[in-house]
Amino acid sequence: MTDLRNPTRRETMAGAVAIGLAASSLRSSIATAQTSVLTARGLVYDAAKVAQGAKAETVGLPGVLVSNGRDIVRTDQDGRYALAVADEDIIFVVKPAGYALPHDADNIPRFSYIHHPSGTPPELALRYRGIAPTGPMPASIDFGLTPRFEPDAFEAILFTDPQPESPIELGHVRDTAVARVLGTSAAFGITTGDILFDDLSFYGRSNRIIGRIGVPWFHIGGNHDLNFEAADARYSRETFKQVFGAPYYAFHHGKALFLMLDNVHYLGAASGKGDGIGRYEGRIGERQLAFIANVLTETPRDRLVVVAMHIPLFTDLDPNDPRQNTTDRDALLALLEGRRVVSIAGHTHTTEHHYPRDSHHHHVLTAVSGSWWSGPSVRTGIPSADSRDGTPNGFHMLSIDGDRYVTRYRSAQGEPDEAMRIMLESQFRGGAAEVLKEYRPTQTLRSPIALESVPATDLVVNVFDGGPKTRVAYTIGDGEAIPMTRRRRPDPFVAELFLRYPDTRKPWVKAEPSSHIWTARLPETLLAGTHCITVRVRDEYDRPLQSSMLIEVLAGSERAPRG
Repeated sequence: MTDLRNPTRRETMAGAVAIGLAASSLRSSIATAQTSVLTARGLVYDAAKVAQGAKAETVGLPGVLVSNGRDIVRTDQDGRYALAVADEDIIFVVKPAGYALPHDADNIPRFSYIHHPSGTPPELALRYRGIAPTGPMPASIDFGLTPRFEPDAFEAILFTDPQPESPIELGHVRDTAVARVLGTSAAFGITTGDILFDDLSFYGRSNRIIGRIGVPWFHIGGNHDLNFEAADARYSRETFKQVFGAPYYAFHHGKALFLMLDNVHYLGAASGKGDGIGRYEGRIGERQLAFIANVLTETPRDRLVVVAMHIPLFTDLDPNDPRQNTTDRDALLALLEGRRVVSIAGHTHTTEHHYPRDSHHHHVLTAVSGSWWSGPSVRTGIPSADSRDGTPNGFHMLSIDGDRYVTRYRSAQGEPDEAMRIMLESQFRGGAAEVLKEYRPTQTLRSPIALESVPATDLVVNVFDGGPKTRVAYTIGDGEAIPMTRRRRPDPFVAELFLRYPDTRKPWVKAEPSSHIWTARLPETLLAGTHCITVRVRDEYDRPLQSSMLIEVLAGSERAPRG
């Protein structure tokens, strides 16, 4: 029996039907690889009963799915499995509902075994540690699961792109998003990539920080979690695998299936600018698509499917950029056709909602790092980090009840219930740097305004987690509701922020067109005086949101204060 509690061995589960698999199909993407196809055998057992003194072979768990990253087998009635495996394959369990995976001291689930007899090739000279040689295939790779009640209704924490570039920024992750979820009742957490910002030596400290949240935490890699020295995608996840295990996998919780995908396809160091950092594209790939198809075949069609990835299927930023969209998304959408699906992604540091199919909702999540930890830090010492689409940096909560779900945005700084920003915008308040110097921060985006400027002033609302199904209207006092129009445009607040504080932003950061801005021209009939404007929203899930602002309209004889 191989003891996977040893940190050099990954915990897994496995299944009992052997599938003959040719070496060419196991390694179709690596034509030059010298592989040998073996059969991995082992036992999946009830760890709670073993802890009480039972022998593992007497408490095997039948019907559990195990994969080699492509094919799926089920354990037999005694909990035993046999699975074809080639060199460099990873064997992992698909956790069934009602069981808990083993985890380490930092709450990272351990569910996979790496079969890498020779380890990461030393001639790659990777900057960050890869996989040590695992040696010959063990005679038996055994895995224990612990029975645990899982209600159909539960919550999961969704982080994406914490992306600390320095030890100081890792502290920002700790003191914002992590601090906000301490004491959570969520079942588990997920980070959908860019756990770090290229320096993979921070994984240990990052895991210790996230681990203190106190729930199991699942990870997938982003484009900043790569081994950039690799010649292609084959060895681009060596450090990630060494730390976390399988780079893509699946698990069940309650009545939901979670597909955790790696859709960052590395094109190799030589594809870059000669600095050792290559390019990539959004691609799932044939082998991973086959795995998805096989898992779905074993999953009832009435189950909710949650698909997590780093690069979005679609993005409003540039729908034709292969680095920001998943190039083989149609193949994934075809596999998911007819199922109830919510897919989540990060990468773009924007917040977006897309609906590629009637039953498929694709949600691009708010980045924990927002604008890559840019912006002024005068109040707390932590950058304001407002995202380039105007959303404050933050994260989301996923609430599931059976096959139903909702997501909820949470700001990582400021007030936890902050949902929108209301602004006033006139022609001269367009954000020119030379104009902004004459005013205090955001003074040009709020009251007062002159009476003669009312017909030329727009009410602008950024609903931070808004999308195409969101409806927005406003009222003035007790007046009738006036609908607002969704427009793809930059948020004037964040545009001003980056103009006003250029020394506090990363060089590539600028305001980008946002997919969740609503505008309306103020009515010409608005009289001089002080008025309450109330903005009412029905969000993507038809939930009500509301916020208000006071607007002062000055008559011609009145003078607007400068401070």
